[in-house]
Amino acid sequence: MRRVHRGVLLTGAAVVAVGTLAACGAVQHTPLLPAVQEPALNEADVVMRDGVALPLRVWQPAGAPRAVLLGLHGFNDHARAYAPTGEYLARHGIITYAYDQRGFGAAPFRGLWTDHRRLAADARTVIDLLRARHPGLPVYLMGESMGGAVALISATEQQASVDGLVLAAPAVWGRASMNPLQRLLLGTLVRVAPGLTVTGAGLRITASDNAEMLQALRDDPLIIRRTRVDAIHGMVNLMDAAAASAAQLNLPTLILYGARDEIIPPGPTCHFLRALPAHTPARLAFYPEGYHLLTRDLQAEVVLADIAHWLLRADAPLPSGLELDPPRWTEALC
Repeated sequence: MRRVHRGVLLTGAAVVAVGTLAACGAVQHTPLLPAVQEPALNEADVVMRDGVALPLRVWQPAGAPRAVLLGLHGFNDHARAYAPTGEYLARHGIITYAYDQRGFGAAPFRGLWTDHRRLAADARTVIDLLRARHPGLPVYLMGESMGGAVALISATEQQASVDGLVLAAPAVWGRASMNPLQRLLLGTLVRVAPGLTVTGAGLRITASDNAEMLQALRDDPLIIRRTRVDAIHGMVNLMDAAAASAAQLNLPTLILYGARDEIIPPGPTCHFLRALPAHTPARLAFYPEGYHLLTRDLQAEVVLADIAHWLLRADAPLPSGLELDPPRWTEALC
């Protein structure tokens, strides 16, 4: 996010300077709708209490499942991001669910930001539905990047009933880790040009070493390519809340981070790890060749094997051998 935000903010500053913001509109978020029904888990979607239907994907094992995973995708992405994860875990007896979050993919209100509390409440609702569908099975919540931030808030503030969390490069880069100029420009831009859209074109950021996968993302019509400034502002609010949630986290948690991540810097991740309570059963896997999209990198099977192993045997050593003990977290990331 570092270079994405910097590019967005500098673009905004230039636009402000030339006074061309009058046509950029007002802040637009997804509407807050009243409850009209009980939530429902269907074959192709999950319907929230306010009647909003979120497209759903499921990867089922051949036999009876041994565990359940709900996956939350990242910013401007959608549920299909979990295809490699779901396919791999299915071979190990784990059923994976993922849905398009509000404003993303094929979900309603595409391109508009949803308050992070609503995103987290949606995840909690789906967890409750999965508990009812799979009684007696452990249910885990996984989030990639933005999804990791939503998962954190759902598990802490919203108290979702999960047996543990998997956080892949969680988006915890809040304002406290930004410099004053970044904070000032973002605050100014969202007031004067919330509807301005940016693409990040020209930014030299490598999200993964998997060129074929990245090209598929570029060709995917469900990926959002033009992002509103007010959505970026909302994303930063989400990251603020996610970073602050560290002090409340007390669940078994597997944190995954790549040394080559160019989206979420190591500094904010370090601050997040330092803020975890000493009693929190958190484990960190640090991948020297890993990028931001760890489960879709060329070394994805190494990461996926760690995830599958942890979901089924949370206390056992990770097969990659890349787990760092807490005393080494600071050495690697700070």
